[in-house]
Order: sequence, then C-alpha cells, then structure tokens
Amino acid sequence: HYVLADYNRYPVSKHRSCWIHVVGYLRASRKKITKQEAQRLRSLKLTAPCFLDNIPCRARSKRLVTRKKSTPKLKNKLDSGSFECYLETLWSRLPADKRDLFTRLDCQWFAWYRKASYREKVLSWVKRKEIFSTKYVLVPIVCWGHWSLLIFCHFGESLQSKTRTPCMLLLDSLQMSDALRLEADIRRFMFDIYKAEGRPENKQMIYQVPLLVPKVPQQRNGKECGNFVLYFINLFVKSAPENFNIDNYPYFMKNDWFNAEAVERFCERLHALACNFH
Repeated sequence: HYVLADYNRYPVSKHRSCWIHVVGYLRASRKKITKQEAQRLRSLKLTAPCFLDNIPCRARSKRLVTRKKSTPKLKNKLDSGSFECYLETLWSRLPADKRDLFTRLDCQWFAWYRKASYREKVLSWVKRKEIFSTKYVLVPIVCWGHWSLLIFCHFGESLQSKTRTPCMLLLDSLQMSDALRLEADIRRFMFDIYKAEGRPENKQMIYQVPLLVPKVPQQRNGKECGNFVLYFINLFVKSAPENFNIDNYPYFMKNDWFNAEAVERFCERLHALACNFH
C-alpha cells in the first residue's frame, strides 16, 4: 500500500483506475483535496490493479510542462494510459455506422485476465460488454512490453457458419516476436468468455475456432508497436467486411496494406487531435 503522499511523485497517466489515480487526477485538475477526503476515496475500494511498477518510466524533465503538452507524443513507446487516450480520440473520429459493428475492450483487461486473481473480475467486465451482439470485438493486448491487436469475428454466430465465420485475428507488427506464444492464453480467454455467457458450445468446438495471423506491415524499431495497433484499428474498422468469411482471408490485411509513411502521417494527425480533444 502507498502512503498518501506517494501520489505526488507519480505521473497521473501511469495509473488507470486505482485509488491513487483518482487522487492524482483531482490533484492534476487543481482541485483541493484534504487528507480526510483522500482517505475516503481509498476506502471506496477502487480495486482495479495498478501496474505502475511494471511500466518502465523514462527520466522526466524538471521543467514546467504546460497542460497542452501533457499528451505524450506517439514517437515514444506508449504505456496503457497514453494508448487509451489516443484510442478514445481515434474512436470519436471514426464513422458512427462503422463503430456500431464493433465492441472494444480495455487494453489492460487481457493482461489482468492472465493473472488468476483478477480473472473472474475481468470476465464480469467482458460480460457487460455483450460482445456476442456485435460483429467484431477489438482486444488491444500489451504483454512482455509489446503491443498487438486481437480481433474476435462473428462470435455471436454459430461455430458451423460458412458465411459469417467465427474466427480470431491476431495482428502483430513484430512477427519475429512469435505472436503465437499468446495462443494458449487467447484460447483460454475465449473459452472462459463463452462459459461465463452460458453459451451451449462445448470446449472442443470452441478450441477449434481458427486463430489467424496475417502477414501485416512490420514496424522498424522497438517503439512503434502501439502506434501500429492504433493504425490497425483505424484501418480495420473502416474496411472490415460486414460478413467475415475465411475463404476471402486475408482480405486487405497483407504485407503491402500500408507503408511506414502512412503510419507517421496518421500518428502526427492523431497526436494533434488528442492534444485538442483532451
């Protein structure tokens, strides 16, 4: 447990929904808060875990930074708080008719699910998303310091469907990292979601759902993976077919899907929008 004074030395963006994040947010908003009020917030049992200690923090300048510059540039490797900030901005700019086909999960949920003590809680959050009622579910993943994008396709359809094929896509901009090392956790996650929803499919059927890893454009350095996931989301939402059929796979998801210059332009625009949006 952290003492009350500890929140003063941590950047607010490093916290997600732990009690320190709430107190830090109030402090950053220049709202006065007494020690008693802080203790009351702590007593509300905001139990979402804080992974601050697991996030590498670079040395920060001691110079005063204005509020407008508080959004980290996309040239830096993204932490979960920055990623969600950019994703919220991106999502607000996508066409509403396209967004309606999708559900998106918080980028920390998969990492939390992998920890047995948080698994049941994460599954309850996923259940409230009603993912079987939408065509696609976007699951940003950050594991071992690397970002990738998992997409559930047509999970509300019969597993025997030929025209709306239930399957999973894993888009990874660093395939040399062996994207399939996540497969066991992904399949366990998928099975537990079906089980939590009380679906009739048995384990054998669920584990036969295809996990596809298309050969998508690759990042050029160790910092771009989060940017690529944001761009994957941007392009997939705009281009995904209404009925995903494995016969036409990989559709637009190919090595030449986009180039590095397109990612850079996208990041510059998104950063400018995020600074104004937040």
